[in-house]
Amino acid sequence: MTESVFQEATSRSRTQAVSLSHLSLELGHLHMEDFEAGPGHLRRHFERVRPWAEAAHATAAATGGKRPRISTCFLIDDYFTRFSAPADVVPMLLEEAGRAGLVVDYLARESGCAVAGKVPVAEAVAGRIVEEPPPGSYGLRPPAAQTGWLANGERGPVARAPQAMKKATAWQPPKETAARRHSVFLDAELWDDDPDGHRTWSCSFLAAVWQLARLGLLRDDGEAVLVPQPHTTDTFPDDWDELPPLLRLNPRADPFTAYRTCSVIPSRFLPVEHAVHVILDQIEADPGALAQTAERSARENVAVPDSVADRISYVFYAEQ
Repeated sequence: MTESVFQEATSRSRTQAVSLSHLSLELGHLHMEDFEAGPGHLRRHFERVRPWAEAAHATAAATGGKRPRISTCFLIDDYFTRFSAPADVVPMLLEEAGRAGLVVDYLARESGCAVAGKVPVAEAVAGRIVEEPPPGSYGLRPPAAQTGWLANGERGPVARAPQAMKKATAWQPPKETAARRHSVFLDAELWDDDPDGHRTWSCSFLAAVWQLARLGLLRDDGEAVLVPQPHTTDTFPDDWDELPPLLRLNPRADPFTAYRTCSVIPSRFLPVEHAVHVILDQIEADPGALAQTAERSARENVAVPDSVADRISYVFYAEQ
């Protein structure tokens, strides 16, 4: 239920529609060290998540009308470090979630936000970056496609030695484009390339792709990508590559994609998610997918913000 972008909108004859829940609730996004810490660490995580998950359900129900459609998901980082095996990790994860009274409807691999099957999802999303030129800028900053960095304003000028008979350029602070009196300037790294030309996407950029996936705004030539695959056995494979990028664990779950998202995650993710907002504010989402969401939300009388970044929300909890 997602978008990757390769063609002009006018060249596509159709945009595949996806089902939409009211809310996609993320129950966690953990890394190798979290799983290596053992079941007790996961147990404490889900115990912290449970009251916020209950509050999200209660809030959605209080909006009135029909039963709210809420699906849950969990993202495992298998992109930056491969560890253990799904056969060991996933049952432990599901057992500890169940102990806390939580059900994980969908399980995703972070590597699927980079490449899903044959679809280079992250590369396609990067191709949709439309940078906002800061007021008064003169195009001196190289584009993000060239540098791999994206800012929410104007960087401070680089100090240079003055030419003969000229004064040195005075220092100037960076400026946030949409600052409210004072700036909170952020310059986010989207990727880096090694000497052999292999590109590694940043955690922030993959997290932005993950949000677009959950909002149902990713397409590849009009077709949905990161479509949930049903889990039909009682076991899990020994290799991460044998596990689908997005797995539907609960056959009765509401749709994976939703009008809005909420993530309950440790506070250490706050800087990453700040970068996610900066990235999403400068991504031109698939127009066909946006139109479908707008049409369906109007039909259901569900308020959905125009800004994609405003459709996502968080609960950050302290781990100590």
